[in-house]
Amino acid sequence: MVRMKAKTISLPSQEGEPVWELAEMFPYQGSWSVEDYLHLETNKLIEFTEGSVELLPMPSQSHQFIVIYLFQLLKAFVNAGNLGTVLIAPMRVRLNTNRFREPDVMFIFQENDGRRNEQYWDGADLVMEVVSPDDPQRDTVQKRAEYAAAGIPEYWIVNPLDQTITVLTLEGAEYTAVQVCGRGEMAKSILLTGFEADVSAVFDSPK
Repeated sequence: MVRMKAKTISLPSQEGEPVWELAEMFPYQGSWSVEDYLHLETNKLIEFTEGSVELLPMPSQSHQFIVIYLFQLLKAFVNAGNLGTVLIAPMRVRLNTNRFREPDVMFIFQENDGRRNEQYWDGADLVMEVVSPDDPQRDTVQKRAEYAAAGIPEYWIVNPLDQTITVLTLEGAEYTAVQVCGRGEMAKSILLTGFEADVSAVFDSPK
C-alpha cells in the first residue's frame, strides 16, 4: 500500500460524490515520493514524474492488437538469437531518479540483465510506443525527449493516426529519425541488425 497521509476530514462524503476521505489519504500531486509510487498496487497504467503521478487512458482494442503484434515479432527475433528480454506494459522503466514510464514494448540486452528487477527496469535498450489519440504529443514529443535524455539507444514511434512507424536512434543527447515508414515499407532496427517490421502488417494486425 502507498504511505497514507493523516488528515482531518471536516465532512463525510455524500452519496454520489467521490470518497474524499479515502482520496485524501494519498499524497498530493507534486509530493509523491518514488517509494509511494512503487508501492501502488493497481492494474492501471500509472507513470511518475517529479513527485506527480499520471493515470494513462485505457488502451483501445486496436492499440492492444498493434502492441501484441510488435511484442510477438520482437520476442521471436530476440529469442532466436538469445539476445535478451522483451516485455510489454504494464512494466515500469526508470528514466532517472524522479521519472518512470511504462513503454508499450521494451527490450533489454542479456548483458544488461542486471538492470532488471521485479518492480522496474533501470532503463532499456529499445522501447516502442503506440501513439494514443488522446494526446499524440505525449509519445511523439515528450517521451521522445525523455527517452533520449535517459540514454535509451533506440525508440520506435508507432503512429496509427497516420499509419507510420518512425525509427529513432540516439546520437549524442538527441534522437535522429533514421526512418519514417508508411504502408508497403519495412521499418528496420539499427540496434538489432536483421529485425524489421512490415508496416502494413503492423496496422492490419488481427482484429
